[in-house]
Amino acid sequence: MTSEPDTEFEFELVFALPSKTIDMDAVGDALFEVGCDDALLGLGAAGMVGLAFLRSGPDAEAVICDAIQSATDALPKGSRLREVKPDLVSQGDVAARLQVSRQALQKRDLPPPSIGGLYRASEMLSVLDTQSGKVKDALKDARAWFAAAPAAQRINARLSLEG
Repeated sequence: MTSEPDTEFEFELVFALPSKTIDMDAVGDALFEVGCDDALLGLGAAGMVGLAFLRSGPDAEAVICDAIQSATDALPKGSRLREVKPDLVSQGDVAARLQVSRQALQKRDLPPPSIGGLYRASEMLSVLDTQSGKVKDALKDARAWFAAAPAAQRINARLSLEG
């Protein structure tokens, strides 16, 4: 029996921390200890932490859920997963990922926006893959990001139902 080949998935996990005053050096060390040494740690807003991953596996949801479990084990008790990215994205997000201008995307046929002018990243790849020119050429370097999107959408849907 042959197994599916591994695919690369690029995704981010955004957690709310139980306190705005947390020793982030200790958090970084704890993440390293549980195997999240491949995560880029982002500390934008107080009380929030973002973890960016590029991981391989046969299934995006399993890869992402494994990262969630490891990160949850390392983060302070009471931390809550708030979002998995990419899910809802702007044209600017997609343009930045493809390293093209927003205007280059605006000239293309895109799926309809979902919520407040945001697009489902999970719907973008199939549409952009049919385009010609530099947008399609740029997809090569962004496939791992788009590959994670359907799983991110499913996980976020479950998060919203859990309340």
